[in-house]
Amino acid sequence: MTVKKSKSSENKFSTIINKIDDRIWVLISFLLAILVWQLISMTEAGGVIFASPTEVISALITQMQKGKIWTHIGKSLFRVLGGFSFGLIAAIPVAFLMGWYKVFRNIVEPWIQFIRTIPPIAYIPLVIVGAGIGESSKIIVIFIASFLVMVVSIYQGVRNVDATLIKAARVLGAKDSTIFLKVVVPASLPFILVGIRLGLAAALTTLVASELTGAQAGLGTMIQEASLYFQMDIVLLGIVIIGVIGITLEKFVKFLERRLTGWQETHQA
Repeated sequence: MTVKKSKSSENKFSTIINKIDDRIWVLISFLLAILVWQLISMTEAGGVIFASPTEVISALITQMQKGKIWTHIGKSLFRVLGGFSFGLIAAIPVAFLMGWYKVFRNIVEPWIQFIRTIPPIAYIPLVIVGAGIGESSKIIVIFIASFLVMVVSIYQGVRNVDATLIKAARVLGAKDSTIFLKVVVPASLPFILVGIRLGLAAALTTLVASELTGAQAGLGTMIQEASLYFQMDIVLLGIVIIGVIGITLEKFVKFLERRLTGWQETHQA
């Protein structure tokens, strides 16, 4: 009887857990993170590094009243989206050429793999000398980071296209251009979207480094200047805002992924 009761209570507990909406779990996770953050900020060692959530909110309000925060966000978004966009425009043709033509792949791929191992921050001195300290230098650093991530991801998608589909299209008399546009590109679309997500993440993670090239405004600049004066509330504020921007862009790409690759889910179902 005791065993049956325990199993029955476990089943009820698991049923309750399964009925909880995913959004509620997100809220629970968020509240737990805030609680842990608050507890860490109350400790002697943690309080030196981590400002409390209320202090960060207060810093946000102050920055909004001054109007500075919108300038920082606008500048950083311009650089991230600019570098990412140029990276995507360059990555797609290079990745498809690498996947479609063996000669091009043998010449280009070793250099892609070599450059990919070098941190983008290492190029900052070269970029400053070549492009100065204007907006172009910041966009170039972000471009390098996002391009390398996306070109590898999209290339893998082209290489993983089912060879049976290509052979079937050739048997039916399709030309290479038709096979490329009607078979390879649609089959590679999920990998392109994954590459976009990784490219955006790389662009955001490179943002702070790119703004080392003499930026006057931007979230990375705000974080760096605040750290010099030990304003940890503003440092954390900048970090949180970058994270929020990253999650927002991630959600947007996932939305596009559901809309553009819904046929795959239907096929699998």
